[in-house]
Amino acid sequence: MLYWTYILILVLLTTVVGIELFREKEWKKQMAYVMILIPFILRILQIK
Repeated sequence: MLYWTYILILVLLTTVVGIELFREKEWKKQMAYVMILIPFILRILQIK
């Protein structure tokens, strides 16, 4: 149960950060969002 809660939180955070990534106009901030998204996506896919 705790595992699925963790995955759900990650999916929600990834969605929010992804939306912010596409709303952002400045490329430096977009790169920061991408660096945040990479570990989240890898954890959701269970790739270490």
